[in-house]
Amino acid sequence: MTGQDRTAPTAAEIEALARVSLARIPAPFAEHLAGVVLLVEEWADDETLDSLGIEDPYDLTGIYHGRPIGEKSSFESGALPDRIHLYRRAILDEWMANGDDLATLVHHIVIHEVGHHFGLSDDDMHALEDQA
Repeated sequence: MTGQDRTAPTAAEIEALARVSLARIPAPFAEHLAGVVLLVEEWADDETLDSLGIEDPYDLTGIYHGRPIGEKSSFESGALPDRIHLYRRAILDEWMANGDDLATLVHHIVIHEVGHHFGLSDDDMHALEDQA
């Protein structure tokens, strides 16, 4: 699906694409993603935007909320599960502006956010994206 199709996918359709991307992630990363919650929302909330110093909600397509896996402790309990938030309207804006395939764009965003879960560098994220 390309931006030229001009049909705005629903949150459920974007979530389905994101779940396909998560399912393609190779071991050993995949084993650590079972507890990560995937959420597709229309926009980032004001608190999230403010915490990142972002004024325009179109500038944030996704974010990882939680502690990177290397910083977790077995002594932690009662914490919220780690979450990957995808922001539908910002994704659609980027999709329409760039004309990219939507599945490719969502895959790129998901891999980037998964990379934050593992504390990966940008180079490592690109390598993971090539593998998945």
